[in-house]
Amino acid sequence: MQNFKTKYDADLHCHTVRSDGNDTPEELIAKAANLNMAAIAIVDHDISPSQPLILKKLAKKLKMDLIFGYEFSCDTFVDDVHIIGYELDWNNQLVKQEEERAKQSKSDAYKKLCRILAKKGIFIDFESEILTYKDLSGKTCHRNPDEVQKKHIFELMAQKGYFDSWEKAKLFIKYNPELNIKREKINPLLAINIIKGAGGLAVLAHPFLIDEKIQSKDLKCKNRKTYIDKLIKAGLDGIESCYTYNKTSYKGNLTNNQIKEIIETEYKNKVKFFTGGSDYHNDEKKGAKNPRFIGEAGISYKQFKTIFSNYLI
Repeated sequence: MQNFKTKYDADLHCHTVRSDGNDTPEELIAKAANLNMAAIAIVDHDISPSQPLILKKLAKKLKMDLIFGYEFSCDTFVDDVHIIGYELDWNNQLVKQEEERAKQSKSDAYKKLCRILAKKGIFIDFESEILTYKDLSGKTCHRNPDEVQKKHIFELMAQKGYFDSWEKAKLFIKYNPELNIKREKINPLLAINIIKGAGGLAVLAHPFLIDEKIQSKDLKCKNRKTYIDKLIKAGLDGIESCYTYNKTSYKGNLTNNQIKEIIETEYKNKVKFFTGGSDYHNDEKKGAKNPRFIGEAGISYKQFKTIFSNYLI
């Protein structure tokens, strides 16, 4: 049960069991409404929402606005480039095609990762521990291979005692060339094009999770600033400036507020708006030592209405 007092009225970055979160969409909506949130966004990774209109009506009954997004995992050679497409036409053929392509690329890469981990003495069995697993009540559950998220592997590495946390497991893999298996991700410029073509808003999530120095084959640039500039030129609508960096794999020394100020100063006249979100997964359910909470990061409801008024029921 969340014991954190919300700081923001609108949290635009929440996940459910449809990707790597631990709440069902209904559970997340009820929890957010119980916390008196004015608005939230469900933005599961590389997957379109299920029954968005029904869930929006449920949220409305609970006196809360709900919007949906698709968090595109972008750029095969640069980690943590995530572009959220808010309120897309979910029947758009290019959206559907990318969703299917992303599912297959994940399945192939994560099977390979588990095999290599086993050779290094870290035993994560893809079939019996990732595809077949026990939920918090001890019930045996099953995932389709195309539903696996990399975080499921990180979490299991921590649960089995190989690392203290999923964040440390992620960094171990990220900086071990043999383990950092590159699944084929969408070019971020193409992701923006798909989002715009499907009538949505394109927002760069957690920009400071992108390393300051990079080697992007997709955008042919070597640093974060040039990279973001190219995304803006391609039609990026907004940037997530308020985020829970202190509870992720971010390895810099800046505080959340310092990062927020830097982003909003640097890009004030370059994007249409700034968003914010906790990247809530309800990791508390799995015993995370430093879980993120709904409303811990976000924007005001006034800002939310300015950005998303055309998408509300």
